[in-house]
Amino acid sequence: MKRLIALSLLSGLLINCNKKTETETPAPVTDSTEFNTEAVVDTLGPKSFCYMGTVGKDSIYASIDDNLGTITGKLAYKNSEKDSSKGDLSGFKSGDTLKLTYEFESEGTKSKRDIFFIQKDNTLVEGIGNSKPDETGHVKYTDEKKISYKDGTKLETADCKIIMEALK
Repeated sequence: MKRLIALSLLSGLLINCNKKTETETPAPVTDSTEFNTEAVVDTLGPKSFCYMGTVGKDSIYASIDDNLGTITGKLAYKNSEKDSSKGDLSGFKSGDTLKLTYEFESEGTKSKRDIFFIQKDNTLVEGIGNSKPDETGHVKYTDEKKISYKDGTKLETADCKIIMEALK
């Protein structure tokens, strides 16, 4: 009988030793009102860029706002020996090309013309191509496929405070 009791105790002890002692780790309680204090990057809001270019004594200033591909902004050509112009930009972005309409005033006359830029890295390169006015006087490129950016004026990123002052 002693053997039976000793054998039972020994087998019970072995069974208890082989049991895994798993302790459940409680799931962290998250509060839906808790605010993440890390910096949030806004990828959907408008992006503003400022550019400046010079050709000899002439300067070009541009302020561009990109709101998910819809482009608005201001542009000014400050020429030393011919008429300068200043006005508004509007249009859209297609790939790396900004297809814009420039509505400007020069020597008291209001005009409208298409102007395209290639946007690469930190630069804009103005497109050069044949153009002619339509029946409303809006000067448009005659063939968008023949626009060349090789010899276009190159604008580099610039401090927006300086550009906004020049665009006043």
